[in-house]
Amino acid sequence: MEKTLVIVKPDGVQRNLIGEIISRFERSGLKLVALKMMTADEKMVEKHYTLDPKWLENVGNKSIDSYKKKGLTPPTEDPVALGKEVLARLKKYVSVGPVIPMIWEGSQAVAMVRKICGGTEPLSAPAGTIRGDYTSESYQFADADERAIRNLVHASGSVEEAANEIDLWFDKKEIMDYRVIRDIIINDKDWKIA
Repeated sequence: MEKTLVIVKPDGVQRNLIGEIISRFERSGLKLVALKMMTADEKMVEKHYTLDPKWLENVGNKSIDSYKKKGLTPPTEDPVALGKEVLARLKKYVSVGPVIPMIWEGSQAVAMVRKICGGTEPLSAPAGTIRGDYTSESYQFADADERAIRNLVHASGSVEEAANEIDLWFDKKEIMDYRVIRDIIINDKDWKIA
């Protein structure tokens, strides 16, 4: 069983989508094992995004590639400088209001949550995903406003990333360990009705 972190970002909270987002994960067979409401300050947001020491460079390179694919000139060819600009926008966005961090558990939880959320850019996320269904936000629109893309949720990108993010956002005592009948139906090899 994997655990993964999901955060309903301030735009998801303000648009009253908390219940809808949670129900998407519940219906998939994942189990909610931790949840809280809080406001993250900019220091917490920076810690979150820089848990991976290569994050600034990686996100900068992705941004540069994205500009070039659209036939646009990136504001800089320095990926770290561009990564710092992205981080500054994210710190402002995620710290603007309450967020809902939660931990979901299940078989291949990381991949399942990412599939349910859809791609980072809602405009190109498929219909049927959280981002694809509830916002038409695009990188181009966000860049024109010089702000982070408002894409409703954060979802861990790998099992290792999830473990690091969970350790940042939750104390061990906040994570519940319990079993529900649904777990038997979904996961047990020898499940029997009678």
